[in-house]
Amino acid sequence: MSELLQFDTNNFQGYCEILAKRDKHLRQIIRAHGCPTPWIRPNTFQTLVLTILEQQVSLAAAYAAFNRLKNKIGLVTPAKILALTDQELRDCYFTRQKITYARGLAEAVQSKKIRLKKMEELPDEIVREQLIQLKGIGNWTIDVYLMHALRRTDLFPLGDIALVNSLKHTKKIKPRCFQGKNVSYSRILASLPHDCSHDSLA
Repeated sequence: MSELLQFDTNNFQGYCEILAKRDKHLRQIIRAHGCPTPWIRPNTFQTLVLTILEQQVSLAAAYAAFNRLKNKIGLVTPAKILALTDQELRDCYFTRQKITYARGLAEAVQSKKIRLKKMEELPDEIVREQLIQLKGIGNWTIDVYLMHALRRTDLFPLGDIALVNSLKHTKKIKPRCFQGKNVSYSRILASLPHDCSHDSLA
């Protein structure tokens, strides 16, 4: 198995500096704003539930639902999600679809069909292959999980409209141009979710 490249708080700035040397657009962003802070989440069921809540809504709306859920049950676990009624989840701002998604994930983790700890040892494509089987877990959710929880470096979430628009603005080209198999350049793109967001929020 090839080495799994991961970033952390110790090496993230070094990755940014390497990428800045390779790509003039990233270099301009980093010179203007500095290196972004790496957005790292724990590799837990709770993190994946939050990511489900973030689907197609603002971060503020997702965190409102997530915080209401945590205030009700504390640490979010599969058993606690499965114990809640539809109405209790709706009271935490879960939509009908996201109730189904969260319960399906809870059942998969509780039954050990999905082993999150094991994901840390698996290549991206196998992680994707396993998670994509779950209802409501699509490529965007998997990309966010790979980046934030598994801290993988070699992907870009093309399903994220805000980031794609920022990419179009930053690179001045159409995003489909980046869907090839140039691995060295895909690692440059891996920092764009951090750097392009940094630029678009400035």
